Amino acid sequence: MILDHQGTFCIIPTGNRSGKFKLHLRTPGPVGDFYKLLKYRCQERRFMKDARTFVLLKIPSTGLYYTPTINPGQIWNKYLSTAGGKGNRDAASSKLLQEKLSHYLDIVEVNIAHQISLRSEAFFHAMTSQHELQDYLRKTSQAVKLLREKIAQIDKVMCEGSLQVLRLSLTRNNCIKAYNKLKLMATVHQTQPTVQLLLSTSEFVGALDLIATTQEVLQQELQGIHSFRHLGSQLCELEKLIDKMMIAEFSTYARNDLNRPLEDDCQILEEERLVSLVFGLLKQRKLNFYEIYGDEMIITAKNVIKQCVVNTVSQIEEIDTEVVVKIADQMRMMNFPQWFDLLKNIFSKFTIFLKRIKATLNTIRSVVFLVLDKNQKTRDLEDTLQKNSKDSTVDTEVAYLTHEGMFISDAFSEGDLPPVAADTTSQRNTSPNSEPCSSDSVSEPECTTDSSSSKEQTSSSVTPGAVEMMISDDMKLTDLELVRLANNIQELLYNASDICHDRSVKFLMARAKDGFLEKLNSNEFVTLSRLMEGFILDTEQICGRKSMSLRGALQSQANRFVNRFHEERKTKLSLLLDNERWKQAEVPAEFQDLVDSVSDGRISLPEKKPAATEERKPAEFLVVEGQKYATVGTVLLLIRIILEYCQCVDNIPSITTDMLTRLSDLLKYFNSRSCQLVLGAGALQVVGLKTITTKNLALSSRCLQLIVHYIPIIRAHFEARLQPKQYSMLRHFDHITKDYHDHVAEISAKLVAIMDSLFDKLLSKYEVKAPVPSACFRNICKQMAKMHEAIYDLLPEEQTQMLFLRINASYKLHLKRQLAHLNVVNDGGPLNGLVTSDVAFYTGNLQALKGLNNLDLNMAEIWEQKR
Repeated sequence: MILDHQGTFCIIPTGNRSGKFKLHLRTPGPVGDFYKLLKYRCQERRFMKDARTFVLLKIPSTGLYYTPTINPGQIWNKYLSTAGGKGNRDAASSKLLQEKLSHYLDIVEVNIAHQISLRSEAFFHAMTSQHELQDYLRKTSQAVKLLREKIAQIDKVMCEGSLQVLRLSLTRNNCIKAYNKLKLMATVHQTQPTVQLLLSTSEFVGALDLIATTQEVLQQELQGIHSFRHLGSQLCELEKLIDKMMIAEFSTYARNDLNRPLEDDCQILEEERLVSLVFGLLKQRKLNFYEIYGDEMIITAKNVIKQCVVNTVSQIEEIDTEVVVKIADQMRMMNFPQWFDLLKNIFSKFTIFLKRIKATLNTIRSVVFLVLDKNQKTRDLEDTLQKNSKDSTVDTEVAYLTHEGMFISDAFSEGDLPPVAADTTSQRNTSPNSEPCSSDSVSEPECTTDSSSSKEQTSSSVTPGAVEMMISDDMKLTDLELVRLANNIQELLYNASDICHDRSVKFLMARAKDGFLEKLNSNEFVTLSRLMEGFILDTEQICGRKSMSLRGALQSQANRFVNRFHEERKTKLSLLLDNERWKQAEVPAEFQDLVDSVSDGRISLPEKKPAATEERKPAEFLVVEGQKYATVGTVLLLIRIILEYCQCVDNIPSITTDMLTRLSDLLKYFNSRSCQLVLGAGALQVVGLKTITTKNLALSSRCLQLIVHYIPIIRAHFEARLQPKQYSMLRHFDHITKDYHDHVAEISAKLVAIMDSLFDKLLSKYEVKAPVPSACFRNICKQMAKMHEAIYDLLPEEQTQMLFLRINASYKLHLKRQLAHLNVVNDGGPLNGLVTSDVAFYTGNLQALKGLNNLDLNMAEIWEQKR
């Protein structure tokens, strides 16, 4: 575009032959319209047919510039309407205007011709260049035609055959792929009938594997095939049906397994079937299947007791089942031996029941652990392959891609091609003309995938029943889920033990409603306790955990038994003491044997011996570890009662603490009651004794000493059966020992007090005069001899000597006081001689008593010391 700032304009054609163009004006209004009209006239005269022609016009300039779109007809009409609107000028003026316009048009034509003449040289040069280009194009076209003919000949001779071979090879490969696809489709089409066949033989794992494989093939290999559009949903529904079938099958298996006759056979029922079911349930993530087994256990445990009761009642003629309808009432009509045999039978059935449950649950846990071990091995293998693939990926890809006919350099640019194992590559290389199997198709048998072969090699394992099972790789269970499931199965075994114990407790409580168990004697209860303890230990050994319900029931019954046991023996002891006359009793041979067995370390009641041994005569004394004990009949029976307590602890260890407390109470009762009867002279009113003699006192003291002798043995017996935290209870025996020693000391003091009162009575009337010995001393010696005669056979010699030393000290004190009162001193006078003679008589008589000949009397203490 060329612009003249002094008032020029340029006409720029639009580039086509229609003659349309744009006019750039600087003068608006009528003048601008005039120029537009002028352009239109130029168009009519065809002065501007070429788009590359430029025309420059000299016109007056007003300083305005705009570029409107030109419509010549509108401009001309507008100009005429404007001219006509000024008063309808006359025809002369119009003619003059037309002449002016013609003049201006001539000026334009002249200027156009001038511009063309100025550029004529360039025009003719362009025309000449165009002829040369046309010659070049003609030659080039001929060369290209010749080259194409040669290339066509070369293509026909050298390339067409090879390309045909490649096309046929590609067609062959496509046909193979299509054939494999059709074979795969035929196989997939047979999935549902095959699944039905597997389900008819309860091959749930195989059916699920087939469904999973088919689903995978549908998603990867046969995706988009119209005829299989509904097969996926049908297989999902079939899989749900298999889930229900497996749960129903497992429920049936559990019922059949638990309801088998409870004999000594504890083998697993159809182990292969169980393992197959568990694998299938794990594959489908039905991890709560063990709850079905738990529910069946509860039902079976109830039926076991019911069936045992029915069988036992049917064998007892005394029970009329038509009159007594309820099973509980029928059971309560049994005596103890019948009921005990029934309980024993129930415990034996429950023991077999738990062993079967343990065997079955162990098989299930072993399957879970096999899957867990498989997961661990799979992770280790994946880690190893991932580590090795970093070193071998490049080489494997190069070999594979080279075999495919690609350039080696292209192998490193194909990042989406997976590495192929070396053995698969070697198989493919066996046929040079064959194409490798594609990753998204199923090939012929020689092109089987590596994943299927690895399953067959690595996933086979031997189950506890010697059944080889295949653990599929699609069993997506985490280690945490498997461990939790294994723990739940183990907990189910514990629950089985609790169920058996709970049912046994209910059976026990049903029989104890009428106070039957509380009325059992000690032998019967001990027998029952041993049976229950044995069953508890058996269940703990089978299940590996303690169940507390039956143990708690046994403890409750044991506490009631202990209370009754203690009350019976305490009442018996009370009756014996109330009827005891405190005279020395003969010792039957059975009591001596009882004491001897305790000395040998056997704290238990001896069994009854044959009648020949019972003809031995009773002994006068009870010999305990070489010492003779004179005793009363009550103490002999008390020793037997003590041993019954000890034996009861051995038979029922759970009542050790209660028995210790009750035995302590019994020993304290004997001590206090014997003190009341002897020292407190209660026997005078209770038994009707005339007086409490020194012999009674000495015999009571010796009986207490006999009990004290056995307290350490009893303490050791209980200590061995207590827990360390319960050792504080042994202090009861220390308190009892102290109380018994105090009681013995009080009896000794009582014997001394008797003689002391006698000395005070006799020596207060003593007078120093002839004859010698005086009547007072003869009377004292007589009383001393009676005392010695009363206690010598009852107390040991050492105790007798100590007692007489204390009596002698009392005698010397009273004599010294009387001599001081009589003013008799040791001056060698006649009075002193008389006293010395009496004392010599006393000393001689006292030392003449048996066992007192070496007694140091030290009679010099009767004289006042000179100051």
